[in-house]
Amino acid sequence: MQQAAITERRNNIAPIPFEADAPFLKIVGELPRELNGVLYRNGPNPQFDSPGAHWFVGDGMLHAFHLENGRASYRNRWVRTPKWLAEHDAGRAFFGNGFGRKLPDAPAHVTDGGVANTNIIFHAGKLLALEEAHLPTEIEPGTLATRGYHNYRGRIAGSFTAHPKVDPVTGELVFFGYNAAGPLTSALSYGSIDASGKATRFERFEAPYASMVHDFIVTENHVLFPILPLTGSVERATSGKPPYAWEPEKGAYVGVMKRNDTAKDIVWFRGEACYVFHVMNAWEDGNRIIADVMQFEVAPLFPHPDGRPTNPEKSFARHCRWTFDLSGNTDRFQQTYLDDLTGEFPRIDDRRAGLKSRHGWYACANPKLPMFGALSGIVHVDGAGKRLGHYLLPAGDTISEPVFVERSKDAAEGDGWLLAVVWRARDNRSDLAVFNATDVEAGPVALVQLGHRVPDGFHGNWVGAA
Repeated sequence: MQQAAITERRNNIAPIPFEADAPFLKIVGELPRELNGVLYRNGPNPQFDSPGAHWFVGDGMLHAFHLENGRASYRNRWVRTPKWLAEHDAGRAFFGNGFGRKLPDAPAHVTDGGVANTNIIFHAGKLLALEEAHLPTEIEPGTLATRGYHNYRGRIAGSFTAHPKVDPVTGELVFFGYNAAGPLTSALSYGSIDASGKATRFERFEAPYASMVHDFIVTENHVLFPILPLTGSVERATSGKPPYAWEPEKGAYVGVMKRNDTAKDIVWFRGEACYVFHVMNAWEDGNRIIADVMQFEVAPLFPHPDGRPTNPEKSFARHCRWTFDLSGNTDRFQQTYLDDLTGEFPRIDDRRAGLKSRHGWYACANPKLPMFGALSGIVHVDGAGKRLGHYLLPAGDTISEPVFVERSKDAAEGDGWLLAVVWRARDNRSDLAVFNATDVEAGPVALVQLGHRVPDGFHGNWVGAA
């Protein structure tokens, strides 16, 4: 009963009001000596309270766990976007009012609402904090200092996804952006950046309707753009209604094109209304494309167009397989659930990105609690979606996205560790948990203990020591 009371009165969504450095962290168990590098994590951590602001639009805060020779240290810093700097100087919020809209009393000269709060990646020698409405923000790896927007020498512009994909064979970064013609528009952009950091492609095209497109799908030879009925509307936004809302009657579209083709060659497939925030992996199988995703029947966290809440009993994601027939026999794609377990934040061994994979992991949730804030374990699955392992935290504790780190560059797929940040509800602080990736049921092999909590966030990545 005591633990239940703790769970009821606390969650780990609220921001922390400080930046900190912890050079020597306590370790329970033993950190694998092969783990030498930094786990970077990103998530919303509003600098100032702004009533009515959506969780998705809090200022980005980076959390860096540096592991080396069995020792661990930690540093966190806000991403100092133009929005963060303007609000910091004024000592108050300028944006909020729902989905990041400018407040009525904000100064006219303050126009940038970027938060850089969703992901952090390392590509072509640059560490980049990402969110889907702005260009990447470059970060100094050691200090976490903000260097500013990075536009690849002016060759890209506008929105840039928080989920670009790195081709494990070529090192190419493939990206897209929605709202590419301005807020709440149906235009998407698509482009690529080679392994040296040079932008090699950038174009725009129109989708069937304006949608929140959080993630996309990339295989060895194809790219797929999911347009799902969490819709954007300028008309709604200007009339005080929800800018983004659930409109299942619009149906689901997925545009498929070859990576070397242009947008005019996109073929649109149709499916049952659903929503997907995150893709686990996808690959080609003869004339088919197989994509494993975490699919919701109803998009969570957003209402109907008139403001009514959606059905919370359908706002849970499950591991689902999408199948596309490229032979031209049908314009429908198949959607088949692989498990009935609630989960989110899927990851793979990134050396198999876009290729057939035999291992995947995701954070699983208690279906009796709201989807986010209730992620309380890790599931390990094989290439067919069959569970290979399942670990649950003590009641009340929550877990972040599990990030895979290979034992060595030439290790077999799945041979390595999972790193995940765990919130301890009873103590109101966080641990970095290290699991053997192929034996999650055994629990963490090591815990790096922080004296404070890391708020529930979104995504992170490991950057190995040079």
